[in-house]
Amino acid sequence: MRNIFLLLTAFLINFNFSIAQKKAKGNYVLVIHGGAGTILKSKMTPEKEQAYRAALQKALETGYAEIKAGKSSVDAVEATIHVLEDDPHFNAGKGAVFTHDGHNELDAAIMEGKTLSAGAVAGVRTIRNPISAARAVMDKSEHVMLTGAGADQFAKEAGLEIVDPSYFFTQDRWDNLQQALKEDSIKAKKNSGSNDDPTPYDTSETILSQNNKYGIINTDQKFGTVGCVALDLYGNLAAGTSTGGMTNKKYNRIGDSPIIGAGTYANNNTVAVSCTGWGEFFIRCTVAYDLSAMMEYKGMSVKNAGKAVIDKVGKLGGSGGLIALDKNGNMTMPFNTEGMYRGAVTKDGKIEIYFYKN
Repeated sequence: MRNIFLLLTAFLINFNFSIAQKKAKGNYVLVIHGGAGTILKSKMTPEKEQAYRAALQKALETGYAEIKAGKSSVDAVEATIHVLEDDPHFNAGKGAVFTHDGHNELDAAIMEGKTLSAGAVAGVRTIRNPISAARAVMDKSEHVMLTGAGADQFAKEAGLEIVDPSYFFTQDRWDNLQQALKEDSIKAKKNSGSNDDPTPYDTSETILSQNNKYGIINTDQKFGTVGCVALDLYGNLAAGTSTGGMTNKKYNRIGDSPIIGAGTYANNNTVAVSCTGWGEFFIRCTVAYDLSAMMEYKGMSVKNAGKAVIDKVGKLGGSGGLIALDKNGNMTMPFNTEGMYRGAVTKDGKIEIYFYKN
């Protein structure tokens, strides 16, 4: 009897999968990114390229297995991003960059397209997988975004895995911070006219940007933010994004990733979007929602709308990229940088992975 039940369950899942395939005109069910930026083949070692490829492959396989098993698009997005958050190659979770003060402050958001429910956390320091905290905000609270110590406390009460902040330490990210602090010190010396040798730990001077504003201009050569968009067997879209932010960021700066409509958005009527790049510009352009609006109100294709919003970011001086998957299974992955770690899986399980511009 049990075997008959299992066979019937498998049949129904495969039947639903076939029906969903027939409904969708496009070919894709899940798309991911691992960040955009100065990603050049000439600077990539075979070992490093293989490591990134393996991580993207594992993430795509994980998400596809969720979709194939009849799980929700939200389940698929969360599981996929877990893989990337646990891999130190990406600026999310374990591989998060350091702030100016030597901490790791992580942001994440998730949204499902059926009801437009969403959740986000920002500036968290002790949550192993911030994407799960974002989902907990969506599923278990009356709110959309929680920040800082309050978000950490909420995650603990929600039963999520809490880690010591030292969990997020990686030597490469620490070295990147030291280099950024050294550059800050050099700028301070130039501004003061001092001839003293700068030290990479000299953070006493307040550095103004070239526009005479507080904060930092992004100097990261790669935005390692991770993201996933998915379309499940039931026609529901979901999007998620997770990031460690910007190296040497100050004042509890928050970028676009946890901002619904800027770095993350999903709507069953149109598209699911996850962005990566210089967050301030993506916020100002409300990139993720703008892409959806272009499709809904102007009837643009996901490909044309994706190109249009990235062009807007570029015209303002920003850089980055995005992934988008529409309600029919059509996808696009535009960016205006030298490369973007990205991949997709088709409804029949074919995996595609790309790094470079061409």
